[in-house]
Amino acid sequence: MKYRKALLYAVLTLGVGVVLGFEIAAWRSDDGAYASMQKIRDAFLLIENNYVEEIDSSVLAEAGLENMVGALDPHSVYISKERMESVSESFEASFEGIGISYEFVEGPDERDTIAVMNVLHGGPSEEAGLQSGDRIIAVDDSSAVGFSKSDVQHALRGPRGTQVGVTVRRPIISDTLHFTITRDKIPLRTLDAAYMVGEKTGYVKLNRFARTTHQEFTRAVRELKKKGMERITLDLQGNSGGFMRMAVKVADEFLSGGQTIVSARGRHERFSHVSKSDDGGALEDMPVIVLVDEQSASASEIVAGALQDHDRGLIVGRRTFGKGLVQKQYKLNDGSAVRVTISRFYTPSGRLIQTPYDRGSDEDYFETKAERHRRDAVRSADAIIESAPDSFRYATEAGRTVLGGGGILPDFVVAPDSLSPFARTARGNNLFTRFARRWLDRHGTSLRETWPDKERFVSGFESRKLFDPFLEFASGTGLRLTNEPDSSKNSSWRAKVRESREQIETLLKAHLGRRLYGSEGWYPVFNTINSTYQEALGMWKRAEKLASS
Repeated sequence: MKYRKALLYAVLTLGVGVVLGFEIAAWRSDDGAYASMQKIRDAFLLIENNYVEEIDSSVLAEAGLENMVGALDPHSVYISKERMESVSESFEASFEGIGISYEFVEGPDERDTIAVMNVLHGGPSEEAGLQSGDRIIAVDDSSAVGFSKSDVQHALRGPRGTQVGVTVRRPIISDTLHFTITRDKIPLRTLDAAYMVGEKTGYVKLNRFARTTHQEFTRAVRELKKKGMERITLDLQGNSGGFMRMAVKVADEFLSGGQTIVSARGRHERFSHVSKSDDGGALEDMPVIVLVDEQSASASEIVAGALQDHDRGLIVGRRTFGKGLVQKQYKLNDGSAVRVTISRFYTPSGRLIQTPYDRGSDEDYFETKAERHRRDAVRSADAIIESAPDSFRYATEAGRTVLGGGGILPDFVVAPDSLSPFARTARGNNLFTRFARRWLDRHGTSLRETWPDKERFVSGFESRKLFDPFLEFASGTGLRLTNEPDSSKNSSWRAKVRESREQIETLLKAHLGRRLYGSEGWYPVFNTINSTYQEALGMWKRAEKLASS
C-alpha cells in the first residue's frame, strides 16, 4: 500500500514536470521552487503515515491539484480524468452515440425515467423512429428505469457502427416499442439557429466556439445570402467562449485584410502574438449588430471587441463577463489535465478584457462582477463611460470612446428581460417545460402531422388555445404565482396573469417548438419577446452607418 502511494506521488510530480516542458532536476537550480516541492512531499508523507484513518492517496492528490491550480487565478483549473471526456466533447464538438437529448421524468415507483426531449435531425435515432416524448424504459433488454445520467451515457454511447436496442413507452400508445439503433458520430453543434427575419436580415446564434464553429458559421452565412441577406444579427448572448482561434476566424469574416483582431501577451514570448485579419471575408461590407450579455465571455469578447474597436459593428445588450485570460491545457499521465493561464488578451484599441482580480478570492471576484452587472443594467452606455476614470477610456478607429476595465461595454445597453412576475415565477419553477412535455405527450401525433417543419410551425401555429389549459395546469401545481397570498387559489390572480398573456403564449409556443425542432424551433419564437433582440431591431440605421464609414 505504501509503495503504491509513493509511486502515485512520484508519477504525479514527474508527470507535471514532463508535461509542462521541463524536468524536475531543473528545479534544483531554483532553491525556492525545489524547497516548495519538498514541502509538499513532506506534508503528503506526514499525512499518509500519521492521519487517524486510512486514506486514499488519490483523493489527496486530486484535492492538492485543485487547490494548487485554483490559487493561480479564477480561470486556471484542474480537470479530473472523469470530467475530461465531456470537456473534450464540448471542444471537439462531437461524440459517438444515438443522437438524442433527454431529461428525467417521474416514472414507475416514482423512479426517474429517461424522456427523449429532442431527436437529432438526420441522426440514427430519427432514422430508427424515436420521437420527442418517448420514455426509454429498457436498453438491450435491461431496465433503464432509475438510471442516473452516467448510466444513460454508458448505456447509449458507444463506438460508431455498433448497435443498441432501445425499448420505449410512447404516450397515448398502450404497447411498448422496440428500436435497434446503429450508433454514429453525433455533432455537438455550436450554431443554435440561423434564419431570415423579413426579406433582408439574417440572424445567427452561436452558443460557444469549438473546433467546428467557423465551418458552421460560414455555411450558415452562405445559405442566408442565398435567401437575400443584406445585414446580419450575430447573437452571442450566453456564449461563454471556447477556442480563441475560432473567434479570430469568425471576426475575420467581418474585417478587411491586415486589421488587428486580438493581441495575446504572456510572460513567455512563445505565448505572445498578434492575430490579424486576412483579405476576402464573407461579410466585410455587411452591416452587423452583435448581441451580448453578462454571460458572453472569452472568445465572444474577442469578436465583440474587434468589431467595436474597428467601428465595424454595433454592440447591443449588457456588459460582457470580462474573461481575458488565455488558458492552455496540459494533459497529465492519468488522463486528467491542468488548464493554466499563459497570457492575457487585449482588443485592437489596447483594452484588457479581463476584470481585475485578487488571487485566492474567487468568491469576491464573482460577486463583484454580479454587482457591476446589476448596476450597469439600469444605466446607459454614455452614463457608464462618463463615470469611469480616464484610464479606462479608449478610442476606436473612428475616434469613438469605448470602455476598458473588464468586459465589453455595448454601444447600447439594454436592461435584462422584462418578463412579468408571473412569467418569471413560472419559468423559475419549470412550468413552461413541464406543460410543453404534457401537451406533446397528449397531442404530439397531431402536432407533427399538422406542422411537419419548423418554418410552418413558427409562422402558423397559434398558441392562444394553450393559454387557458396552461393556467389550469399552473393553478394545480399549488405554487405561489403572484405576490398575493394563496395566489394559486385566489380568483384575482387570473386577471393579473392575463395582463402578460402575450408573453406566456409566446413562451409556451417556444417551448413546444424546441421539443419539436430543437433550438431552431425556439429562437424564431422566443426572440419576439427577447428585449435585447427587440431593441436591436430599431438600430439598423446606426449599424448601416458604421458599415459604410
